[in-house]
Amino acid sequence: MTYAYPAKFSQDEAGRVLVEFVDFPRSATDGADMNEAMSEAINCVGSAISIAMSLKEEVPQPSRARNGTRMVPVPLSIAPKLALYFAMREQGVNNSQLARSLGVTELVVRRMLDPKHETKASRINQALATLGTRLVVSAA
Repeated sequence: MTYAYPAKFSQDEAGRVLVEFVDFPRSATDGADMNEAMSEAINCVGSAISIAMSLKEEVPQPSRARNGTRMVPVPLSIAPKLALYFAMREQGVNNSQLARSLGVTELVVRRMLDPKHETKASRINQALATLGTRLVVSAA
């Protein structure tokens, strides 16, 4: 799975670039130009995901790109946590079950999923491997 969400980019009367997310209808941002709008969009989608995860709300899977949309990547600081979040949900594994598999406390797993808590990549990779998956980072 690619961790990028589709967004509609349009221009308002003042020439600012507006960004609206397909999967996060309550999230929107803008920028003075396309580069600034994309940068703001990355921050915006990261914030939407972080808030949902912090509130223990459902984070939607990224939908496919559609005509008139551009894909906005999830910030690198959040992508590993999001991968773990989705892997756990797909397999029906809760925090306590993963903690037992890893030989750690449930608090450690909670922190791995907390967007505000810095987690070492090796810790998340270990958790993903336990779930039979891995995170691959690529540049385009």
